[in-house]
Amino acid sequence: MEDERNYNTSPSSFPYLSKQLASSTLGGSADVPVVDLNISDEELLVREVTEASQEWGVFQVVNHGIPTELMQQLQVVGKQFFDLPEAEKKAVAKEEDFEGYKRNYLEGIDAWDEHLFHRLSPPSIINYKYWLKNPPQYREVNEEYTRHMKKLAEKILGWLSEGLGLPAVALTQSLGGETAEYLIRINYYPPSPKSELALGGPAHTDIGALALLVPNEVPGLQVFKDEQWLYVEYINSAVVVFIGDQLS
Repeated sequence: MEDERNYNTSPSSFPYLSKQLASSTLGGSADVPVVDLNISDEELLVREVTEASQEWGVFQVVNHGIPTELMQQLQVVGKQFFDLPEAEKKAVAKEEDFEGYKRNYLEGIDAWDEHLFHRLSPPSIINYKYWLKNPPQYREVNEEYTRHMKKLAEKILGWLSEGLGLPAVALTQSLGGETAEYLIRINYYPPSPKSELALGGPAHTDIGALALLVPNEVPGLQVFKDEQWLYVEYINSAVVVFIGDQLS
């Protein structure tokens, strides 16, 4: 399971996605399903989440229970980190593991981003080496966000389980229950001197079970459906839910 997106650009999947990117239509708008979680009709929620997952593989959720102020704080501490001098950011640079900070340039593709990636849960796998000390509130914000995000992920997995005719706990348990791993990837896309050639992130799938994306108002997020790339409308305080490879 994951929070934020973990790119699957393995040799088996990446050429296929790159071919899609090159040959498909760009720039349409997407009526990505929006699910309002502030309703009491459990059967309706199960149906909407299941149908959106089957037909789109992505949907947005509103009234999800994660405080708007907390989501804003998460973005603020991330931006404060990326605004630091490069030497300070390199103090948490990636080594042999996937965790840590990296400036990302993929060979053959004009990917243009910086990101910070680390584990959030369970406590036994957290390496606080990659949890920022600057800004000082980073850990507090992330721990609070993790509590809310885990509740949301488990609710979505419960509705998907019921939509598949399984007990509500089935998917959560199959992914490890309390030992399921939660990760965060904070992406930053700095201005590019050749903006017309730069891609913030290449075409990809998410290798986890779920990816919960907290976007901002800057446009650019696209999804692939019906042989075309479609822009996802930004909805303030919504969370974008991607069905990952483990559930596909």
